[in-house]
Amino acid sequence: MAKKSGLKRAPAKKRPRKAAAGSRGLGPRECLVEDADFEKETREKIAAEGGAVLAAYREPLGKSALLLAILPLDKIEPTPFQRDVSDMHHKRLADVIDRTGLFLDPIIAITAPTKGFWTPNGGHRLAAMKRLGARAITALVVPKREIAWQILALNTEKAHNLKEKSLEVVRIFRNLLQEDAKRPEKQFEFYLEEAAYVTLGLCYEKNPRFSGGAYRSIVRRLSEFSGVSLTEALKIHTKQSEQLLDLDARVAEAVAKLKARGFVSPYLKAFVVARINPLRWIQGEPPPLDEVLRTMRERAAKFNADKVKQADLASAGGAPDEAD
Repeated sequence: MAKKSGLKRAPAKKRPRKAAAGSRGLGPRECLVEDADFEKETREKIAAEGGAVLAAYREPLGKSALLLAILPLDKIEPTPFQRDVSDMHHKRLADVIDRTGLFLDPIIAITAPTKGFWTPNGGHRLAAMKRLGARAITALVVPKREIAWQILALNTEKAHNLKEKSLEVVRIFRNLLQEDAKRPEKQFEFYLEEAAYVTLGLCYEKNPRFSGGAYRSIVRRLSEFSGVSLTEALKIHTKQSEQLLDLDARVAEAVAKLKARGFVSPYLKAFVVARINPLRWIQGEPPPLDEVLRTMRERAAKFNADKVKQADLASAGGAPDEAD
């Protein structure tokens, strides 16, 4: 009977249990705010930037302070760490808004660190309104800027692919560095989700055609958020990303050898990575990521395509390779 692997699996994400109806949050009247000085600093920032506050209230579930406002369009930009706006989507959205003559879906905005506002959820609506030449836009202004990192986790309008998600996370990481580089990386686990995303994001920054999907399971299993500062953690992720890029280059060479022998398959890279992955044979506690990547680089350099048979490829599974 085969022995069970001693490798640790990544912990499953916890989901909240279904609560009893009406057991949480505020009632309608409890959300009302009559204090004119409520979130005074944010009100003053909105006025200083040429905006107008329409109403203030407490959000009914989490009780957080919110301001409904009209903001000048030229004072708002997307957060620097979210994914890029789709040209096709924002043009189509602009066409719909133009035909209806109504803008009914307020963007979410936060005060930017220096001037103006950022929107962590509303980039396409913002681009569409700019395309239409609008002067102002309706916004829900959230006084707490750190909420921006949480909002990205709520944006499920279009699922991220691995590249988009990794680049978004590494941009958040850089923004956190500007906010407070000395705080431990582990404190931002909620915003960053997986330590692997930071490492893979650094790889995608240097090589947009990096095949992150071939390595994600390995990096995810052997990575965790550390207790060191964000500055020191970035150095660790950077070193690992350099190792990954070097490994990917050697894997590409092995794939080229297979192609030269006439092998044709959408799984060639995944096949090579599986062949050189030492975690398949390790029982008990796995070695650190640096050591595993070093072993894989050495094996990739020695990969013998002459020993591979068509039947070996036929048994290979997994997702097709990404573009090299």
